[in-house]
Amino acid sequence: MVPHTDLNAGAPSGIRWFLSGIDRLGRLDGWVGAICLMALTCLMLAEVIARAASNFFGIGPGVVPNAWEYSSYLMAAAFTFGAAMTLRGGGHIRVTLGLSNSGPVLKKLLETVSSAVACLATSYLTVAMVIFTWNSYSRGQVSISSGTIVWPPMALVTFGMALLALQFLARTIRAALDLPLEDPSMRASNPVE
Repeated sequence: MVPHTDLNAGAPSGIRWFLSGIDRLGRLDGWVGAICLMALTCLMLAEVIARAASNFFGIGPGVVPNAWEYSSYLMAAAFTFGAAMTLRGGGHIRVTLGLSNSGPVLKKLLETVSSAVACLATSYLTVAMVIFTWNSYSRGQVSISSGTIVWPPMALVTFGMALLALQFLARTIRAALDLPLEDPSMRASNPVE
């Protein structure tokens, strides 16, 4: 595990507070994503066990009701909740060909502009998801297959997207201020590395 140091120390105090807050939200975001992934795993294991018990021992219904629907909700939540922490930890796939052949000024400009564009795109997606979720809530929309109210899982995905948009905003600020863009303490530890 990499020891944690304040990578936002070079920022002005008001901005440092903002960036550190987004980092804390990113860590929470990662934990919620991990919990969703564990719940998804347990749900799929329960489905496999139910199927095996039915096929081999002739007991039980052979399925966990609505497992596939709920697993899709959990997968969407895990994906969006893990995105902000992954971005801060430097885990997203990037094409660095242009960056590796650029000088420091051009590299700073490319990082700042690309982060700002990504912030705008994820902000647009977040606003669209807020509208989509609100419409689902106001209409009382339910799932056809299970009768589940669908706005709560949509709200989770929307919140995860909002946190990703905030992380891109923080990355834009960090790039403009020449602060470290990635926090190694937020990376998943891998014993192979």
